[in-house]
Amino acid sequence: MDSKGPSLYAQPGPSVDMNRSVEENSLVDGPLISADALSSAIRREFQTVPTSCHASMLSLLHVLYVILSVVVAVLCVLKFGQEEVCMSILGNVSGGSAIVYGKVCLWVLVMMFTGCVQHHHSKVRSRGYLRFYRQTQWLKQVPLTIHSSGNVLLLILLATNLSQTVHTYMLLSVLGMELLVAVPCLLFYTVKVMQFNRDRAAPDVSQEELSHTYSVTSLPTETGFRGASSLEEVVEKQADLIEYLKQHNTLLSKRLLNLTAQH
Repeated sequence: MDSKGPSLYAQPGPSVDMNRSVEENSLVDGPLISADALSSAIRREFQTVPTSCHASMLSLLHVLYVILSVVVAVLCVLKFGQEEVCMSILGNVSGGSAIVYGKVCLWVLVMMFTGCVQHHHSKVRSRGYLRFYRQTQWLKQVPLTIHSSGNVLLLILLATNLSQTVHTYMLLSVLGMELLVAVPCLLFYTVKVMQFNRDRAAPDVSQEELSHTYSVTSLPTETGFRGASSLEEVVEKQADLIEYLKQHNTLLSKRLLNLTAQH
């Protein structure tokens, strides 16, 4: 009884090892997924950033507002013989008040645009495009900063006891400076977003992975920690890597399911 016992317990060993070797061989001999296939799959799932249209519309509205403000200031505030036309259009509202109300409405639109841009750029950052997020980080804040600074200057003008003519010219000067600074920034932002949507590039980590795959003399990747890197930069790059790996695993799972269905 005792001599047969060990043999009974020893018999399943070769079969288990054989099954494991067969499974391992099947995994090794199976079709491998190339980096090009994964990159093409990522490009197919690329999501565009729709804020370029919003920036273009905001730029157009800003230009129209400044033009209308100049017309109202010349015809209704400086009163070059068009008092009746101004009364018929503006009613009991003075020309200066109409310009200020329009400035408030424009500032609200700029604030809404900034919130919309921040929302879409956060999604872009979570998808692994940290480089684009950093390149446009200051651009999306400039319009709101410029318009808020202009509001402060307008409050200072309203608090001073200047003549109507000087007050009007100072008001138009503030609006002109806002236009010369905010609109070029919005146009530059629009170009950057359109270029990003046109390139349909893979996430930053994927691009680094491909560049190091085809370049032997390339420098080490900067995804990990470096001595000169700040803690915030390291955390952002690690978050970028984690998000990319999640997407990478999702694509691998889909590809494996397709291969399993084919066989």
